[in-house]
Amino acid sequence: MSMAKGVLIIGGGVIGLSTAYYLARRGHRVTILDRVASEHWNCSYGNAGMITPSHFVPLAAPGMVALGLKWMWNPESPFYIKPRLSWDLVSWGWKFYCAANAQRVAQAAPVLRDLSLASRACFEELAALPDNDFGLVKKGLLALCKTENAFEEEAKTAEQARSLGIPAEVLDARQTAKLDPNVRMDICGSVYFPLDCHLTPQRFMAALQQQLAKLGAQFSWNTEVKGFTHHASRITSVQTSQGEVSADEFVICGGSWSPVLARELELRLPMQAGKGYSLTLPKPRQLPSICAIFTEARVAATPMGSSLRFGGTMEIADLNEEINPIRVQGILKAVPKYYPDFSPKDFEGVQPWCGLRPVSPDGLPYVGRVRRYANLSIATGHAMLGLSLGPITGKLISEVLSDEKPSIDIALLNPDRYG
Repeated sequence: MSMAKGVLIIGGGVIGLSTAYYLARRGHRVTILDRVASEHWNCSYGNAGMITPSHFVPLAAPGMVALGLKWMWNPESPFYIKPRLSWDLVSWGWKFYCAANAQRVAQAAPVLRDLSLASRACFEELAALPDNDFGLVKKGLLALCKTENAFEEEAKTAEQARSLGIPAEVLDARQTAKLDPNVRMDICGSVYFPLDCHLTPQRFMAALQQQLAKLGAQFSWNTEVKGFTHHASRITSVQTSQGEVSADEFVICGGSWSPVLARELELRLPMQAGKGYSLTLPKPRQLPSICAIFTEARVAATPMGSSLRFGGTMEIADLNEEINPIRVQGILKAVPKYYPDFSPKDFEGVQPWCGLRPVSPDGLPYVGRVRRYANLSIATGHAMLGLSLGPITGKLISEVLSDEKPSIDIALLNPDRYG
């Protein structure tokens, strides 16, 4: 390993904390800062808590443009773009359109597979640490299908998964019920992905912070970045609301706010904030043992201890953290269609949560160094895979900053790929 460095990580979500952990474990001096007053407000806490090797197809895939255009006129649909005058949105949309082709997916799928499987191994290593229980459950995932058409399409995805070395089993309704008898389902069939896992996000984030404290990492919450000082091709310090911070290396892990930080450095980082929602039932009438995706509705259902979380939707509406009740209704209406013993009344009094997921145009994250500054790296743009790919992203950045060859080829994740 190279000499220990002082590293400033901008962003205290799962990507930032994972990056900090792997850097600190290698002996680097790490400081994490985040713009929010409490570490419990970012997108890493209210998500579906899934680790998903099954999600090897990027968001920008063939058919998604047509589907998105169809859905965008329905504010309750799984995917919705709020109309607004924005060149950034138009540019992002064009790049998404260009990336949504079979050739690009064929290139991206093996990379997402490798990232997901390596990240799963990282989760297992983290769960094995003393006093580091964050509720990791390795029982797989069920992609539940209501219609024959969706079932046929999901069966094709299963075939594609197996060709990539990801196990997948096509099940009829009776076989699905036998696999998880804890919840009654109204479906025509499912695909079971046995390598998928789930956990409780709050507990995982707390576990990361606990490990970082043991490793001597420093935290600075409620600290907003005001600007950067740089000389030639190196950043020397960051101006923040709490004063100036210097470091040897800088890593932007700011989630949906990363493009704002990048613009301060005259860097282009095309991204849109994809708002997702979740509702958590503390005492559900039924508690499945396996996490599930409601395929047509694009809603996730995850047991977390004795509670049950439902999450979903992708709302492109800029950096807007307001709860849109119409979007929440889309989730509430979907649940009884797949789990018929549930009803919207079960959610009375349950406070919806929302978070902004950083969505790149091609469905792949930005991971690695930038050309313009010798000591600046980017780790963001993971969309719905932030939690799932958090540990491997942190590990890869730690390898790059330690002057080692990354353990996974990250050429397609180049932060400069859009100029």
